[in-house]
Amino acid sequence: MKVPQGVSSPKSGQVCKLLKSLYGLKQASRQWFEKLTQFIYAQGFVQATFDHTLFTKSTASSFTALLVYVDDIILDGTSLTIFDELKLALHHTFQIKNLGHLKFFLGLEVARSSKGITLCHRKYCLEILEDAKLISCKPVSTPLGPSSRLHQDGGSLHHVVSAYKRLVGRLLYLTTTRPDIAYATHQLSQFMASPTIIHYQAALRVLRYLKRSLGRGLFFPQSSDLQLFVFRDADWGGCIDTRKSITGYCFYIGKSLVSWKSKKQNTVSCSSTEAECRALASATRELQWMCFLLHDLQQSPSRFLVLYCDNQSALHISANPVFHEHTKHLDIDFHLVREKLQARVMRLLPISSHNQTADC
Repeated sequence: MKVPQGVSSPKSGQVCKLLKSLYGLKQASRQWFEKLTQFIYAQGFVQATFDHTLFTKSTASSFTALLVYVDDIILDGTSLTIFDELKLALHHTFQIKNLGHLKFFLGLEVARSSKGITLCHRKYCLEILEDAKLISCKPVSTPLGPSSRLHQDGGSLHHVVSAYKRLVGRLLYLTTTRPDIAYATHQLSQFMASPTIIHYQAALRVLRYLKRSLGRGLFFPQSSDLQLFVFRDADWGGCIDTRKSITGYCFYIGKSLVSWKSKKQNTVSCSSTEAECRALASATRELQWMCFLLHDLQQSPSRFLVLYCDNQSALHISANPVFHEHTKHLDIDFHLVREKLQARVMRLLPISSHNQTADC
């Protein structure tokens, strides 16, 4: 570490001894991001309003997006010249390592072809299986059993709680490219404090499912419509312990799946209509955020945003204010959805439960 300005050294060529690294300080991440942000601003970039890790730069002939994750950066845009200039400036200020075209990022494997881009976690899946000593296990076809309903039972506790927490934490990170295990991982993550043998066996079943499809991930086709549409569903009283309902939704831009969630609702719903409407409001908020993010990327949907709902009561109440007298406890959620409908931000369309992609 170089001697700071204003500090005199008794001998020439001396340096300071580092007692604590920057990564060990509580404010390290904040100070680092502040310094990096100031540098990016100086390069002519603008910080996105609804995702502060995204920076964009637009000129008459080019568009560049810069995405930051701690000290890792992804560049995307239309001008390689701007890329080279920005990399040179970054290297001069921070001494970066240029890894070239995006192939591997935080465990995420990226493959390109003439048809589109594929994202997967194959290597990460293998590491999880090797760590759990299940690399040669017999695969299964579903992440959870057909009749499996996990709950806080009085069974024998798992002897190593930290191993269960580590396994579920790794599965949570894996859901960034594996929406097929999102619901199972959501179920497993509720028992971090006191997992039982049954919960640990259910987690191992998810690993056996991953063994069957190691390379499965997300595919983003090169030619795709920019229409944004949403499937959302609710499992009324799905949590056995609390009887809270579970919200599930998935967002598509054209044929590309870009966002999904499986989460327990905050309050208990007294009817299936109430659970469906809370899920509808949650999906509407996410839809609005997605619109803002597309605006920051200077993209606009080609057609109306569409939200599919398979509950007729929720559809009627959202469209007709007369029913609000019977649902005053849901007034805020309904007004949020109706406001977006009246502003023509989206269209709310019916869909059969058989075709409901977001079915938990």
